[in-house]
Amino acid sequence: MRLYPTRPAVDLAIAGSLSVVAGVAAQQSAIIGWGGALLLGLGVARGVTLLGVARVRSAGFEMLWADDVRLATLGRGEEICLNAEVRNRDSRATRFVHLRAVHSPGLDITIEPNNGEVPASGRLRVTVRVRALRVGHHGIHGLSLELRGGPDLFEIPLTFANAFGINVLPAAYAASLRSPRGGRSGLISPAGNFGRTRGPGSELRELREHQAGDPLKHIAWKASARRGMLLVRDHDVEERDVVWIALDASVEHWAGPAGEAPMDRAIDEAATLAVEHSRHGDRIGLVILGRRVLAELPPDAGKKHLMQLLADLSHRSSCFDHDRSALDDVAVARRVYEHMKPLFPSLAKGVSYRESGRLAARAAAAMERAPLPVIPIDGSNNHDQTLRRYLSAFGLESSPKPEPDREKTDLQMADWLRQLPRRRPAATILYIWSPSPTAQQRPEIHKALQKRQRRRLRLHWLPIHLGVDSPDLEPLPSAASLAVRWRSESAEARGQTELNQLGIQTHSPLKIRAPGHGPAPRRNAHQVQEDG
Repeated sequence: MRLYPTRPAVDLAIAGSLSVVAGVAAQQSAIIGWGGALLLGLGVARGVTLLGVARVRSAGFEMLWADDVRLATLGRGEEICLNAEVRNRDSRATRFVHLRAVHSPGLDITIEPNNGEVPASGRLRVTVRVRALRVGHHGIHGLSLELRGGPDLFEIPLTFANAFGINVLPAAYAASLRSPRGGRSGLISPAGNFGRTRGPGSELRELREHQAGDPLKHIAWKASARRGMLLVRDHDVEERDVVWIALDASVEHWAGPAGEAPMDRAIDEAATLAVEHSRHGDRIGLVILGRRVLAELPPDAGKKHLMQLLADLSHRSSCFDHDRSALDDVAVARRVYEHMKPLFPSLAKGVSYRESGRLAARAAAAMERAPLPVIPIDGSNNHDQTLRRYLSAFGLESSPKPEPDREKTDLQMADWLRQLPRRRPAATILYIWSPSPTAQQRPEIHKALQKRQRRRLRLHWLPIHLGVDSPDLEPLPSAASLAVRWRSESAEARGQTELNQLGIQTHSPLKIRAPGHGPAPRRNAHQVQEDG
């Protein structure tokens, strides 16, 4: 059983230790006794808390979800209300304070009420409000609370018997969930509404005068005879673009608070444009680039293809892979083992996190009861791959590694740009999300852009801004912070100037509502289950 000291307990421990040291240095027994009394009191408080927690747990104090749903799929920025029950099977009432959820950092969670009393052999209904801040797999793992029966100096974490998974897709996904289904909307082609252009089609656009080069088969002979002049039929043809979305998913783009990192904004912008082009019937392809090609989806149209594209945007750019995660093999094994112990004690029994092979086999068995689907993840070996998939399936955190990917990502992007003209169907529109390149700092990208085929291809560059709003700059002095910001902004401006000289359009960030700003739709678990 683990107890974690609260801030007052830490302050008292520091005060007691300093008093003992000062008393020894000054050779004052009164000061030594006072400091020793503080430390002794902390020990007694810890023992009292342990006895109280043991009594509560042995009686069956627990928290359970009120609904049968264990998985919710949300758009980024959406909020969902979950219902849970805190049950007390003891013969005495239990009072608690500071009830909060143990969850992934990509979620913002509040619990109401966060303090109260569970009557003897009774239950307390708790509302858990969850707001999705970052795309990907996230989980609510357990509870953390303080029992009021002790001196409030220690915190006792309690873990749910069943974890709750939150699958967060880009903000554009929320709009597709609320779109009408059935009725007239069910008659619309799944490929969307096509654009139109002049050409040989079946629908008449207009009658116009004959011009040199018009084929004879387009002449409207009867209309020409009536008007005394040669007239030609112009028809409409349905046309759809072939759109490619290229996303620079270097790990340094995940730096920043959840929901405000450059990658958070880039994924939302890419998803918004994908949904818009899908409505017009365009075929959309996706490539996510890091130190390797993380995902590539050939151009296609339709609702099923769009949902696959949104899922790849959310999951394939994550940091669970061994070459993108700050967790090495040992750290991953330790995290999986610590998570399995309270949830699956029978599987965690008799195995150590150092035994990666046995632990991976038991983790594979536990994944059958995971709330989130298993997604493709790369590991350093088969055992590490299984353990990393366990982290994703239960929504455990895997932070990005500190080493940047910029040089290797540029090589991958330059190679992909050189191969793009040979791909079929030929691309007509290309969107690239990446920091604006300069010939000096990113020569490989600059050369690939210079050699591109401009015919038919419209290239749009949406810059990913780095360092301007980074929280890492806050501890720096104001002068140093301003210098870093100015350098980042000037480099971005030079990159955009060079892109414009190459005939490439640059765009400012799209207007997308950020989570936490303004009202967001709320749903409960039953509505999420119906959306499926």
